Parts: sequence; C-alpha cells; structure tokens
Amino acid sequence: MVRTRFAPSPTGYLHIGGLRTALYAYLFAKKHGGKFILRIEDTDRTREVAGAVDIIISALDKAGIRYDEGPIVGGDHGPYIQSERKDIYLKYAKQLLESGDAYCCFCSKERLSDIHEHGATKYDKHCLRLSKAEVQERIARGEPYVIRQNIPETGNSTYHDEVFGDVTVDFSDLEDNILIKSDGMPTYNFANVIDDHLMGITHCIRGVEYLMSTPKYNLLYDALGWERPVYIHLQPIMRDAQHKLSKRDGDAGFEDFLRKGFLPHAIVNYIALLGWNPKNNREKLSMDELIDLFSIEGLQKSSSIFDETKMRWLNSLYVKEMSAYEFHAAALPFYAEYCPDKNIDYEYLSELLQPRVEILTDIKERSAFLDAFDSFDTELFVNKKWKTDVDMARRLIDSCIKATEAEDLNAALEAVAEAEGLKKGQVMWIYRIALTGAAATPGGGAEMIKLFGKAEALRRLSHVKEILKA
Repeated sequence: MVRTRFAPSPTGYLHIGGLRTALYAYLFAKKHGGKFILRIEDTDRTREVAGAVDIIISALDKAGIRYDEGPIVGGDHGPYIQSERKDIYLKYAKQLLESGDAYCCFCSKERLSDIHEHGATKYDKHCLRLSKAEVQERIARGEPYVIRQNIPETGNSTYHDEVFGDVTVDFSDLEDNILIKSDGMPTYNFANVIDDHLMGITHCIRGVEYLMSTPKYNLLYDALGWERPVYIHLQPIMRDAQHKLSKRDGDAGFEDFLRKGFLPHAIVNYIALLGWNPKNNREKLSMDELIDLFSIEGLQKSSSIFDETKMRWLNSLYVKEMSAYEFHAAALPFYAEYCPDKNIDYEYLSELLQPRVEILTDIKERSAFLDAFDSFDTELFVNKKWKTDVDMARRLIDSCIKATEAEDLNAALEAVAEAEGLKKGQVMWIYRIALTGAAATPGGGAEMIKLFGKAEALRRLSHVKEILKA
C-alpha cells in the first residue's frame, strides 16, 4: 500500500510551499488508495512556537487535506510527534555506532569554529580517530558529545528521483552530519529516516533542497538494512524569477491568504497547479478531480512563480458558485470587521455583494458606502455625465421622498422624471446619492431601500432635505 507523509516543523504557520507538499503527498496517496500521514518534526526545540501544531492541524483541515494517521487521530505507528520518540532514535544510533556507520564526537563549538575559520568546509572527522577505550572513558567522565554519521571519504552514490531522474553525489561533498545532539535529541537528518521506515512510508515527497543530501539518508537506510523509499522532489514556489516565496517578503502563509479573503479550496486549487500540470488545460478543479488527475508525470522540473492576481481570479469563480447561504456565512466575519453594528439587512447585503466580490476582503471597499452618509457631501450630486447638480437635487428632494412612500418606486421615479422634463438616469442618480451619500453602491435606489428599510430611507432623505436647505 502507498503511504506518504507530511512532516512539518512547528514554527508558527503553514507556508504555501509546505501546504503544496502536503497536498501532493495527499493527492498521490489517495490516487493510489493509500494512506496519508501527518508527523510533527519538533526535534529543534529552539525554533518551536507555542500553538504551532494546532495551527498546522487547523490549516490542513480547512484545506480539506485529511490525514489518516497522526496527532489527535492516532494510528498504529505512533507517537506522531518526534519529541515523544526520543528512545527510538537512540536505539538505532547505538546500532550505527556498533557497525561503525556512526561515531561519537566531543569537539567543542570553539574547535569547530576554529577549523572553519582556517578554511575547512566541513567537519574533519577528528573524533573518528579516537579509540573505543578513550570514547568510553570520556563518556564516563560526563563529557558532552554528539553522534555523527560516518560518511565514506571516497566514492559516490547514485539514486533515482521520480522527477529529476538519476542523481549522483560524490561522498566528498557530504559532511558527517550530527545524528544525535548533545541533549539526546535527534536531528532532522536522522529522525526522518528512522520515522519514515518505521511508519512504512513508501514514497517520500519533499522539497528539492533535499535532492543533493538524500545520499546521506540512503547510507543510513543501507547501514540499517532497510529498503529505501521512492523519492519525489519538488521545485520551490517562487515570488519572482530570483526569489523564493518567503514570509519575510509578505504574506506567504495559508492563514495569511485566508485573512485576505481567499477561500480555502481556491487556494488549494491554485497551488496544485504550481508545479503540476493536469494536461487537460483545466484550471478549476475540485479535490476529487485533483485526486483523479494527479500523477507524478505531471510534476515539473522548473520552479513556478506565485501569481496572486491569478489566484484572485480563480477565487472569484468559487465565490460566484457559492450558494447565498455559503457566501453569507463566509462574509459575516468581514462584516464584523468592516461594517459592524449597522441597522441593515446583512443577508440582503450579501446578496448584493456576492456578484461584485472576488475575494472576501473586497467587502471593505464594496461596503464603504455604508459610512458615506455620515459625512454627506452635496458635491456628489454634481455629475457631468448626467448633467446633474445641487440645485437639481434641491428641486427634486420632495419628489424623491414621495416616491419612496409609493408602492412602485421605479414607476414613481419615472413619473418624477417625466414631470420635470428630465431623463430617468438623472433622477436615479440624484435619488441614490440622496439615499446613500455615496457615488458607488452595490445596487440602485430600490436595492438600497430594501437594504436599509423604508423607515430608514425616509429618515435619510429627510436629513438630506435639511442639508440642502442650508
């Protein structure tokens, strides 16, 4: 059975690149009837952010990426948080020490700094030359030490990647990386190998930054007598041709885009196409369609550039297809932020705004008219296109009030236009400005009356009448 995993570090938020890795691992597993596992790699406790695990789990849930095994849901291969597996790693580290594929290193930070200052580009295997007796004596004295991987000094390693083909790396380019730190915790380089094997991971899907270091992991698999997984390395998502998409450059997290008003599946749909081609020229795809179409053959060797404008367009398609209920539910948090405590029909406001919104933060601009009346500007009556002005508004305001009280507003305003020898558009412009105090609204006079209610509409028109008297 195919088993894939997503193994993020709990550093505070789920990056778009990380979400794409999780998505591809999920799609591949589900395409082949397999399992998708979530594992938290928290071996570097200095970078851990409180609450980050909950953020990751919540983000995956919102994205519709359901893990079969992992924190909270459990499974047969737990624990699924690395800090809870410390004794497991020590067991295999000792096995590597016994086989000579690892060794204890007592070098201080000062010595390591010194050899690098003198031109060394990697660790010089100094402690590999210590005798077994000396190692045991220094450990008995309580000297701090780490366990390093013993990488061959000559030769090379070739392995196959499903995206990049055969990859060859010289051992001389690899360093004897630390497997177990002085506090007894494993490094990522060691823990991911142990966990992938023990959790039965068949396909390892991760970023291309691990492409050249994978031979280190393969040496560990071989030394422990384990089968290597299938490797699938992914190119990064770029901000532009030279720079990766980074939190330092602005919004790059999944939650960031949710706050900006993007819908979860629109984000998922868009990032699925950043590095993968479904080969059917379709761009709007449901999760089931993504699962059905996903293939390794469609993965690209080149990087993809993140285009927020394109994602905004895709999001607009999803907004327009939402039911009125779904859109209103999604819009409510943004009403609470942008236009709270208004005496209006918010459900009807949603009906007016849905065709005019691409992302939910557009609600801020589209609902700005709700505050315009509080600082009414009579110069808005002046419109060169309609040839209207303040004097015309002053002359029509009583008729506008009477039209509001009529059964058929549209017919009443047409009658006003005819009686005054004006075009209907002129009267409509005057009426909407008098009712809202805004040049742009998501609907005409009739829609605004329905939004505000007739009593509030009459109050507003009466207030404008007093303004125009001044």
